[in-house]
Amino acid sequence: MAGKSTYLRQNAVIAILAQMGSFVPARRAKIGTVDRLFSRVGAADDIARGRSTFMVEMVETAAILNQATARSLVILDEIGRGTATFDGLSIAWATIEHLHETNRCRALFATHFQELTALAARLGRLFNATMRVKEWRGEVVFLHEVVAGAADRSYGIQVAKLAGLPPPVIARARTVLARLEAEDRTAPRALDELPLFAAAPKPPAAAAPDDPPSRLAAAMAELHPDEMSPREALEALYALKAIAAAKE
Repeated sequence: MAGKSTYLRQNAVIAILAQMGSFVPARRAKIGTVDRLFSRVGAADDIARGRSTFMVEMVETAAILNQATARSLVILDEIGRGTATFDGLSIAWATIEHLHETNRCRALFATHFQELTALAARLGRLFNATMRVKEWRGEVVFLHEVVAGAADRSYGIQVAKLAGLPPPVIARARTVLARLEAEDRTAPRALDELPLFAAAPKPPAAAAPDDPPSRLAAAMAELHPDEMSPREALEALYALKAIAAAKE
């Protein structure tokens, strides 16, 4: 509600306007050449392909991390929100590190994971920004202004109240939040102890060039899933299962 997703989209549009030679809403702008614009904003599943919202998010994020160059512009909104908290936080953490160290591109990354703000002290080209918010007479007022720094808290319950959730639900949410925050203070998450860019485990050694491929590997190599009908895919699956059973 503070406007961060709009801010991400706005910057992407400004880059396009500048590159096509149009005016941009600024007194002065130095943007540079952008070879490609990558966007992972919004949330929707893909029923036709049997993909959940989180799977769609991961597929799109994978495309960005595998294709973005140092000249690209990337906007990412709430990576990791579609799964368990620690899984999502871990994925978002690793994604930021990869963008910073491997892709080395310009990126805007919006998140509600407060823990990620600590990365600004560890990554030289990472900076935190937040949307200004004012509390007035127990209400929250979004000022729609971007300032340097990190948010000191979230306003999810206030937004829920604005949306019209029943007062008993809001009151109960405040009670639960206070208890969770108290527990978090007594046992804080030790994310600062995580090694930065920890070495990934080495992949298993590849088979020697003169080793012949197994029947199962050879059969799988001949498959073309994108060109198969559902019936053909099912038949291929049974054939692979038979090969695997014969091998045992």
